[in-house]
Amino acid sequence: MFGHDLADVYELVYRSRGKDWAAEAAEIGTLIRERLPAADSLLDVACGTGAHLEAFDGLFGHTEGLELSAAMLERATGRLPGVPLHQGDMRAFDLGRRFDAVVCLFTAIGYLRTLEDMRAAVATMARHLRPGGLLVVEPWWFPERFLDGYVAGDLASDEHRTVARISHSTREGRTTRMEVRFVIGEAGGIREFTEVDLLTLFTCEEYLAAFADAGCPAEYLRPEWTARGLFVARRG
Repeated sequence: MFGHDLADVYELVYRSRGKDWAAEAAEIGTLIRERLPAADSLLDVACGTGAHLEAFDGLFGHTEGLELSAAMLERATGRLPGVPLHQGDMRAFDLGRRFDAVVCLFTAIGYLRTLEDMRAAVATMARHLRPGGLLVVEPWWFPERFLDGYVAGDLASDEHRTVARISHSTREGRTTRMEVRFVIGEAGGIREFTEVDLLTLFTCEEYLAAFADAGCPAEYLRPEWTARGLFVARRG
């Protein structure tokens, strides 16, 4: 689970890598409204620091967020004091209401370790949709598209600090092991920490079957803003 060290530099680092949460939310908002013009409520599952949710809150009449990491949720709470936020596991949560749209973005579903876990998460999210509602999920890489041994490096700065990030990703069966090292330079000195992320390489067919079995037949799209694609499912 992501801790305070990562939450502290998360947006700075990914913004330096070109991530634009507001632009992505606008694209998804358009996609939802094209298919469901009256959509007015949205749940963001694995909302992280609330960067997408902040933009969604300006696009929909009612928004809520769910996040497992207490450190990430703390950031989101500070950013969105008027938005209901919940700490919970995407595989098994019950918010007691349904939404016009549920989204799960930035490959968060890939952190689930088994096919059963992924199917449980899809079913739980689907249960939070109104009839005709939309479920939008951004997956992790499919097995045939993952680059074993991939290395990435980034340098990000703001007025208080400079952060270096380097990652190395390998494949172990159906699992991606991504070791990520961060070095932060600031007025008080230099510190560093390492994250090891394990993500599962589910197939496109496994995702589609999970959506169908949850009563939400899906289509797989390839919008320009995400190299990993996007599933859009509608609850029957």
